[in-house]
Amino acid sequence: MEMDLLIKRINELAHKKKTLGLTEEETIEQNDLRQEYLKIFRSNFKNQLANTKIKTPDGKLHPLKYMPDNSKKNLH
Repeated sequence: MEMDLLIKRINELAHKKKTLGLTEEETIEQNDLRQEYLKIFRSNFKNQLANTKIKTPDGKLHPLKYMPDNSKKNLH
């Protein structure tokens, strides 16, 4: 689904939830649409970061490197 249509439908459901309330099917649709939105957003963001370069003071360009956050694993 196109991002603009996805956002439009999410907003329609959010407005309806505030005014009339949602049916069980609409609640499920809202959750599915939100998950789809997050999936697309994360994908776009990762692509943007993959094409981002950092310029050092010596003028060289270096691509960003993905470094997973391990802090969650070290909590225990």
